Amino acid sequence: MLLREYKPADCAEMARLFYDTVHTVNLRDYTPEQVNAWATEKVDLAAWDASFRAHKTVIAEQNGEIIGFGDLDVKAGYLDRLYVHKDHQNEGVAAAICDALESVAETKTVTTHASLTAKGFFQKRGYAAIKEQQVERYGVWLTNFVMIKTI
Repeated sequence: MLLREYKPADCAEMARLFYDTVHTVNLRDYTPEQVNAWATEKVDLAAWDASFRAHKTVIAEQNGEIIGFGDLDVKAGYLDRLYVHKDHQNEGVAAAICDALESVAETKTVTTHASLTAKGFFQKRGYAAIKEQQVERYGVWLTNFVMIKTI
């Protein structure tokens, strides 16, 4: 596995990975209606690209294929997205991406909004759940957790 910087040409492949991951891995903890609202097939690639370029964005690649990605607002210490390909779960991909992102945070803490599926992963990394919250997407409510880690 190779970790590298984001390139705008990666964005469409990342959107596919995001969609596929949510619609397979996150089905363990969310209903089909919830995953359909969370990850639609209509990602605004221009907005995603702008966000990825404004953040520190790390790509995990294997054999030329993106197998994971994550991004961090370095100044705010907000870990925005972290997704690993459905066929590469539990291989250390997310941990490697988090290590790279947490190491460049310009804050004393890193905060994320973790899904039910990701909560245990973040807890093992030393994040504490501050509060459970309900987030509305297209009229559908999803549970996630505000989590924070002191670094």
